[in-house]
Amino acid sequence: MSEKAMTDIRNDPAAATRHDIALSIDKVRGVLEALRFGSITLTVHDARVVQIDVTEKTRLHA
Repeated sequence: MSEKAMTDIRNDPAAATRHDIALSIDKVRGVLEALRFGSITLTVHDARVVQIDVTEKTRLHA
Protein backbone atom coordinates (compact mmCIF):
# COMPACT_ATOMS: atom_id res chain seq x y z
CA MET A 1 0.00 0.00 0.00
CA SER A 2 1.34 3.43 -0.89
CA GLU A 3 2.26 6.03 1.72
CA LYS A 4 -0.51 8.32 0.44
CA ALA A 5 -3.11 5.56 0.79
CA MET A 6 -1.98 4.85 4.37
CA THR A 7 -2.19 8.56 5.21
CA ASP A 8 -5.70 8.74 3.72
CA ILE A 9 -6.82 5.76 5.81
CA ARG A 10 -5.38 7.22 9.02
CA ASN A 11 -6.94 10.65 8.44
CA ASP A 12 -10.28 9.60 6.93
CA PRO A 13 -12.51 7.29 9.01
CA ALA A 14 -14.71 6.56 5.98
CA ALA A 15 -11.67 5.46 3.96
CA ALA A 16 -10.55 3.25 6.85
CA THR A 17 -14.01 1.69 7.01
CA ARG A 18 -14.01 0.99 3.26
CA HIS A 19 -10.54 -0.55 3.59
CA ASP A 20 -11.67 -2.77 6.50
CA ILE A 21 -14.74 -3.88 4.55
CA ALA A 22 -12.64 -4.74 1.49
CA LEU A 23 -10.25 -6.82 3.62
CA SER A 24 -13.15 -8.61 5.31
CA ILE A 25 -14.77 -9.42 1.98
CA ASP A 26 -11.48 -10.81 0.67
CA LYS A 27 -11.12 -13.05 3.74
CA VAL A 28 -14.72 -14.31 3.47
CA ARG A 29 -14.26 -14.95 -0.26
CA GLY A 30 -11.20 -17.10 0.49
CA VAL A 31 -13.10 -19.12 3.08
CA LEU A 32 -16.04 -19.61 0.69
CA GLU A 33 -13.75 -20.84 -2.07
CA ALA A 34 -12.24 -23.46 0.27
CA LEU A 35 -15.49 -24.64 1.89
CA ARG A 36 -17.56 -27.37 0.26
CA PHE A 37 -20.19 -28.04 2.98
CA GLY A 38 -20.63 -26.10 6.18
CA SER A 39 -21.28 -22.67 7.60
CA ILE A 40 -19.50 -19.37 8.10
CA THR A 41 -20.28 -17.07 11.04
CA LEU A 42 -19.06 -13.49 11.15
CA THR A 43 -18.65 -11.67 14.47
CA VAL A 44 -18.97 -7.89 14.14
CA HIS A 45 -18.05 -5.22 16.72
CA ASP A 46 -18.39 -1.51 16.01
CA ALA A 47 -19.19 -2.17 12.34
CA ARG A 48 -15.98 -4.21 11.88
CA VAL A 49 -15.62 -7.93 11.27
CA VAL A 50 -13.47 -9.12 14.16
CA GLN A 51 -13.84 -12.89 13.81
CA ILE A 52 -14.70 -15.47 11.16
CA ASP A 53 -15.79 -18.91 12.40
CA VAL A 54 -15.89 -21.77 9.90
CA THR A 55 -17.68 -25.04 10.55
CA GLU A 56 -16.93 -27.66 7.91
CA LYS A 57 -19.30 -30.59 7.44
CA THR A 58 -18.21 -33.96 6.12
CA ARG A 59 -20.82 -35.92 4.18
CA LEU A 60 -20.71 -39.66 4.78
CA HIS A 61 -22.17 -41.86 2.08
CA ALA A 62 -24.27 -44.78 3.33
